[in-house]
Amino acid sequence: METNKSYRITLRPKKEESLKRFHPWVFSGAIANREPGLQEGNVVRVFSANGEFLGTGHYQEGSISVRILSFSDEPIDVDFYSRRIASAYRLRRIIGLLHAANNSYRLIHGEGDNLPGLIVDIYGKTAVVQAHSSGMDADKEMIVEALLEVLGKENLENVFYKSEGTLPARSAIETGDRYLLGGEHVDAVALENGLKFNIDWLRGQKTGFFIDQRENRSLLEKYAAGRDLLNMFCYTGGFSVYAMRGGARSVHSVDSSSKAVMLTDENIRLNFGEDPRHTSYAEDAFKFLKCASTDAYDLIVLDPPAFAKHRGAINNALQGYKRLNLAALEKIRRGGLLFTFSCSQAISKEQFRLAVFSAAAISGRKVSILHQLTQPADHPINIYHPEGEYLKGLVLHVE
Repeated sequence: METNKSYRITLRPKKEESLKRFHPWVFSGAIANREPGLQEGNVVRVFSANGEFLGTGHYQEGSISVRILSFSDEPIDVDFYSRRIASAYRLRRIIGLLHAANNSYRLIHGEGDNLPGLIVDIYGKTAVVQAHSSGMDADKEMIVEALLEVLGKENLENVFYKSEGTLPARSAIETGDRYLLGGEHVDAVALENGLKFNIDWLRGQKTGFFIDQRENRSLLEKYAAGRDLLNMFCYTGGFSVYAMRGGARSVHSVDSSSKAVMLTDENIRLNFGEDPRHTSYAEDAFKFLKCASTDAYDLIVLDPPAFAKHRGAINNALQGYKRLNLAALEKIRRGGLLFTFSCSQAISKEQFRLAVFSAAAISGRKVSILHQLTQPADHPINIYHPEGEYLKGLVLHVE
C-alpha cells in the first residue's frame, strides 16, 4: 500500500524540549507554521524552529495537534504498523496472557505501545479496534492488514471498528461503527481466567468489556469467600462473576442501566446457571447506597465511570468520589473490605487518595490500605507519557 503523503510542521522557538524527552504530544500553541494543504488525519513531520527533525505523527485540529508515532524519520505504512503490533504481541506473550483459559486482552494501548490514538482489544478471534484520532481513522485499513500479518488468519477472523464515540464529530459521522473484516457467525463469548463473558462490542461501552480490571477482579476473588458483596456500577458484572467463583455468600449487582444489569445476569447464568446467591438491581448508585441496610455488606466494590473527562471537572469529580466513598464507608460492616476505583485520567493518584481519606475522616472509622491498585500489564504506561496511568484503586479494611 502507498505510504501516506507527509506535511511539514515547524514549532515555535524552545517548544521542542518535550519531544526531545520523547513525550508523544505536540500542543497547538507550540506550532509556528503548517504546510499548506494540511488536513486532519494527515501524516506530518515535525521540525524545531532551527530546522531539526523531531518526529513523525498524525495531525488533528484541537489542543493536541500532533500525536507522534515515531521519533525517527520513517514512513507510516503497513510495515510500520506490523512492526509496532508485532512488538506489542510479543509483550503480551511475555506477560503470559495467551493461554487456554484466557483469550481476551488488550493488544494495543495507545501511547503505552507507541501507537498514540489507537486501541485494539482481542476477544477470542475478534479484534475490536478503536481510533481516538483522525489519523488512526485514516489508517484503519493498513491497521487491519498489519493485524492479519501479525496474528494470522487462523487467529483473527473478525475486526470490528468501534470509533463513533471516540473520534471528532465529523470523522465519526463519515466512518461509523462496522466490521472491517468478517462479521458473520461471530462468537461473542470470551474467556478471562477461565470465566466466560458475553462481549457486546456492537452497543456496549468502550470495546464491550473492561479488560483493565482483570487482575483486580482476581484479587477480589481471593477475598470473596463467605462474604456478602455489593458491586456498584456493575456494568457486565465482572467483579460479581469473580466473587461468585470465589465463594461469596451473596452478591448484589447494581447499575443505573437496565441493559447493563441484563448483561450481568447473562454472565452469571453463563458461568453458574440460575444461582440464588445473585440479585441484580437497575438503580442509581447513590440512592441504592442511601437506602441499603447498615451492615448488609462486608465487601463493596465502587467502580464508577470517569467522573472527570477533562481538567475543568476535577473539583466536582473529587467531591463525587468523596460522597460515594463516604456512603459506602457508612454502610459497610465492621471488618469489611472496600475496593474503590477511579478511571478518570485527569485525577491523579494523590488526588483520588485524598478524596478517599476525606471520606474516611468524615466517617470516623478506622481504615487501613491493604492494596494500591492500577491497570494491568497489557495496559502499559509509556515512561515518557505519565498521563497514561489512568486507573487508580485502593483496597481498604474498615473497622
